[in-house]
Amino acid sequence: MHYRTRGYRRSCLALFLVLIAIPWVRAEAQEKIRIAYSSTDALNGIWTIAQEAGFYKKNGLDADVVYIGSSTVAAAAVVSQDVQLANIAGSVVASSGVRGGDLVSVACFVNSLAYELVVLESIKSAEDLKGKSIGISRFGSVSDVAARELLKGVGLKPGEDVTILQIGGASERAAGFSRGVIAGFPSPPGNVHLIPGGLPHRILADMADFEKPYPLPFICAVTNKSYLTKNRPVVKKSVMALIEAAHYFKTNKEGTQKIIAKQLRGANKAYLESSYQSTIKILDRVPYTTREGMKIQLEQALKQTPGSKATVDSMIDDSIVREIEKDGFIDKVYGKRG
Repeated sequence: MHYRTRGYRRSCLALFLVLIAIPWVRAEAQEKIRIAYSSTDALNGIWTIAQEAGFYKKNGLDADVVYIGSSTVAAAAVVSQDVQLANIAGSVVASSGVRGGDLVSVACFVNSLAYELVVLESIKSAEDLKGKSIGISRFGSVSDVAARELLKGVGLKPGEDVTILQIGGASERAAGFSRGVIAGFPSPPGNVHLIPGGLPHRILADMADFEKPYPLPFICAVTNKSYLTKNRPVVKKSVMALIEAAHYFKTNKEGTQKIIAKQLRGANKAYLESSYQSTIKILDRVPYTTREGMKIQLEQALKQTPGSKATVDSMIDDSIVREIEKDGFIDKVYGKRG
């Protein structure tokens, strides 16, 4: 009887140790990574959806998701490895690459530039914009590229006919516009609804109306080559989490809008509806980075840094998305196409 009691106690102790070890093992399996996103608008929603809906955790990541209000600043953080993965546009990857940076785009969820040029109601034509200023986040950012392309699209010379000012993120640009600091700003679709007080405005130009969409690696997952080499499984898990977030965006309108409203100050029903409908049209199922778009950005960057040996292949690594696609993960998330 004594031996039975002792054996029972040992069994209970072993079971207890197993039970307390399970959460510890699970916690250990969560790999740490710091991820940055550069805007709180709907176009950038997948970064916070992956956090709020639990996709980072589901894919084995303990993700510290931080806001850095510009791709150019986020790029510096990735280069210094203060951040390991960030939403950085191809224009910034290219400008860094020609100067010897080691940034590389491993996935891209939006590969075209979709922006509108919002101006004061008093601006009736492109001619009326001459001699005035429009606001962007930072030079070299996506909003800078968009501003220049929009101005050229209406026959104006950026920097000559119209001054381009660094203002800040979407909310800051809308606020500067409402105070008359700037006469206009490039805006992702729907962001015009964020203008405080509903200041009268008009859309002077819309990239959706251009004859050919402007190819640009826009909403991209970017890391540096040394981190990718040493931590490839972590980067792969991050891309998988973002793929699940993109699917959630496309298929869960209510949940998506709640997360966006939580992140974006001033998000109203008009904004949430407009931005949601425009974003689901351009959010890619299989997130390869557009090489055509990166080539354009590289050519622009080489004008500023001639003689650089940087190439498109040095700025894009498709291997992770290829691997994820081959594994059947994307078909599992979205369902196989007929």
